[in-house]
Amino acid sequence: MSARYDYTRWDGTQDLGGLDPDDLLAELTDDLLAGGDLDDALRRMLRSGMRNPGGEDVMGLRAMLERLRRRRTELLERGDPDGELGRIAEELAEVVAEERQGIASLAEEAEASGDQRRQEVTDEVAAERRMALNLLPDDVAGKVRSLQSYDFVSSEARERFEALVEELRRQVTEAYFKGMSDALSNPDPEQLARMRDAFDALNRMLEQRERGEELDPSFEEFMERFGDMFPGAESLDELLEQLAARMAAAEAMWRSLSPEQRDQLRALAESLLEDMDLRWQVERLSANLQRAFPDAGWQQSYRFSGDAPMGMSQMADTAGQLGELDRMEELLQSASSPAALSEVDMDQVRRHLGEDAARSLDRLARLTRELTEAGLIENRGGTTELTPKGVRRLGQRALGDLFSQIARNRLGDHQSSWSGAGHDREETTKQYEYGDPFNLHLSQTVHNAVRRSGSGVPVRLSPEDFEVVETEALTRSATVLAVDLSMSMPMRDNFVPAKKMAMALHTLISGRFPRDYLGIVGFSEVAREIRPEELPGAMWDYVYGTNLQHALLLARRMLAHQHGTKQIIVVTDGEPTAHIEPDGDVIFNYPPLPETLRRTMAEVVRCTKAGITINVFALDLERTQFPFVDQIARINGGRTFYTSPDSLGGYVLVDFLQHRRLLRPAG
Repeated sequence: MSARYDYTRWDGTQDLGGLDPDDLLAELTDDLLAGGDLDDALRRMLRSGMRNPGGEDVMGLRAMLERLRRRRTELLERGDPDGELGRIAEELAEVVAEERQGIASLAEEAEASGDQRRQEVTDEVAAERRMALNLLPDDVAGKVRSLQSYDFVSSEARERFEALVEELRRQVTEAYFKGMSDALSNPDPEQLARMRDAFDALNRMLEQRERGEELDPSFEEFMERFGDMFPGAESLDELLEQLAARMAAAEAMWRSLSPEQRDQLRALAESLLEDMDLRWQVERLSANLQRAFPDAGWQQSYRFSGDAPMGMSQMADTAGQLGELDRMEELLQSASSPAALSEVDMDQVRRHLGEDAARSLDRLARLTRELTEAGLIENRGGTTELTPKGVRRLGQRALGDLFSQIARNRLGDHQSSWSGAGHDREETTKQYEYGDPFNLHLSQTVHNAVRRSGSGVPVRLSPEDFEVVETEALTRSATVLAVDLSMSMPMRDNFVPAKKMAMALHTLISGRFPRDYLGIVGFSEVAREIRPEELPGAMWDYVYGTNLQHALLLARRMLAHQHGTKQIIVVTDGEPTAHIEPDGDVIFNYPPLPETLRRTMAEVVRCTKAGITINVFALDLERTQFPFVDQIARINGGRTFYTSPDSLGGYVLVDFLQHRRLLRPAG
């Protein structure tokens, strides 16, 4: 039977899986090499995001914060909370006008009836009702409270007022307890009693927990009695957190109103919640929740700028969403590592910023974990650092990138891949690559096939199973790479390419020519040895000076203990401007002092007498002239390469390979 595949339209929710750890490390490489700090490189990736090799954009925190601020503006422009009181006042005015019309119609009907007694009674009732309407308070809350006890003449006015009161009561209860409004919008004595009991039980549990006492009732007992009022809560903490968020949003709603509007709407809300004990339980719950969740945003307020009136429930909804954005913004702004993003509520991100932002945030939150699980980074004493495997992977990536820039025919005749006389069989093997001599290591090849496909016969070989024996000429080469770390290197964008080249060269030598020696020297005001594992974190120096004399001296001493052909590869973007005096003092001057040039050239002569070839790679030819390095080439017999940062790595690797190919076997 043929395989069957079912396809569905992409809706933005399908998980594409994690990012490849090698791709993540590659994205971090330039920032890591430029800054020398892996934690800083991770933070910069969090801020700026990335694009994976598959073309998927992973949104950075900077873009998310910009989208978050646009979302906040959108919410603030939804409406005008102060306009709600005006709307209610207009509705009440229409109710009163309709009632006055009803009174007038009643009087007209009585007069038209010709019944004197009826007319007298009607006139008395009409006068009484008009007087009551004339004495209605000016404020909305007082007007609602008075009309609640008013005996309407007009049934239409009464129905309209009752509908308004029902709507306002629903708004008040939804503002505090959205999802419970069915129980409070038309409360009867039984419902009110049940609500009082529920809030009293909640308050007792909060107060008992605050005192460290055993809960009575337990959460399970509470939900058994009142669970229908609090749908979706799985634990007491979850329930209290939901209530705190909603009540804090209601408090933010009140604080967002002008003082006059706030006083009137609060009074209106109190008149609608007629049960005094229930109001006391709500106030008690609010106070308890504020102590339990002080960071829920109780003191927050917002400046709304919309035109349409906003009801209390809508205001609380919007204030709640704005509170979510506030907390989200605080977390995103303060996130100093991918792990910190785990505290962000992904559902809220999805709701406010979109599915693509939630997916990107999930990717960013998993950065450190995926790199750690891949064995590329580790935490040492609170600092994130590359593991030895991570350092090797960076070097392999740098080497692969440089090789991809070099024509294959320039590397195809590389000495180490020849077979036959004059070469020793190594104990090491490698995966076969196109162009390698086909010296098949049979047992390792079969082992690879069994590991790939499992035990059993026949063993089926695949090209990726082929393992070949590495061979190497008897010749050995000892190299010291001297890299300029003065301030001008990063200023002219030469620093990162130089570090990439150094890592690629180390990877090439350690992987292909394990008998060879490579030392690394960094130099600015003075020179120092750099171990290969320190390369990713090596930094340029915040001092002036290009002390090539000290670099050559240190390199010569390092090569004195090595055998075979010796060379120093110098990478610099300027002439020598510093030297060390016999007493150890460092002298710097620009333009270079004659004494600096003399002492540097004296060190060139010593290297030449020691049989050390000096090859200089001079960067930034367009901005700097290098007459001094030409003199080095004339005296030492080495070569000078004028190159750019982009081509530096390729030049160094090709020259190293060609230099090694020309070596004669050591006797």
